[in-house]
Amino acid sequence: MVENCREYHEHKEHKESIEKKLALVTGASGGIGFAIAESLQKLGYTVYGIGRDFSGLNPSFQAISLDLRKKEERDSFLKSLREKGKLTLLVHSAGVAYYGLQENVEEAKILEMTELNLEIPMILTQYFLRELKENQGHIIFISSVTALERNTYGAVYGAGKAGLLSFARSLFSEYRKSGLKVHSILPDMTDTKLYRNADFTVGEEGSYLLPEDVASAVEMLLNQREGVVLEEVLIRPQRFQIQKKKRL
Repeated sequence: MVENCREYHEHKEHKESIEKKLALVTGASGGIGFAIAESLQKLGYTVYGIGRDFSGLNPSFQAISLDLRKKEERDSFLKSLREKGKLTLLVHSAGVAYYGLQENVEEAKILEMTELNLEIPMILTQYFLRELKENQGHIIFISSVTALERNTYGAVYGAGKAGLLSFARSLFSEYRKSGLKVHSILPDMTDTKLYRNADFTVGEEGSYLLPEDVASAVEMLLNQREGVVLEEVLIRPQRFQIQKKKRL
């Protein structure tokens, strides 16, 4: 009788945790991360979106101004989030890129790209992995088409995204029997601020993706029937074009 009672309460707690649909989205102060966080909020998730600067925005989700590279502040927030319930969805969208010949890329920029694009997603995943597994939740990595290609003038960025894709593939293999779903979305060139440090930008309208296109892909991943996982989704515009920025 006691055992049955314990099983009932454990089942009830598991069900209530799932129903809360608690989501964490990084890189939510703009571009792809913002679009995903807004979409998830509409889908009924309680969304916490991390970003460095939300000024000028009016998010419908819980906006958390935080630099993920600052360990003490990051750990404090993660602890406070865990007190709000168990996570059911983790979306890694934060990222930074610097471009140019590798011999000209400064050490500080290499470290920043490596930390934000690869190390921090692995650290956050590790922190929430057990509860995501218990909730049979989702981890979604916003990787890049560059994970599959050679990246002339963007070697470090491409290496980070390739590492992220490898990490996601390994996680899927490790945890698929537990019910945890692990996904990677690999967008081609998207109209975001990722290229603010480059000498090029997106081309004519219709030759690039929009952040909302990636958010739609996230919704598609979440809407699959139980037992089906779209492990990797590659998204490309029908046409492709870039243009050089005008020199000031």
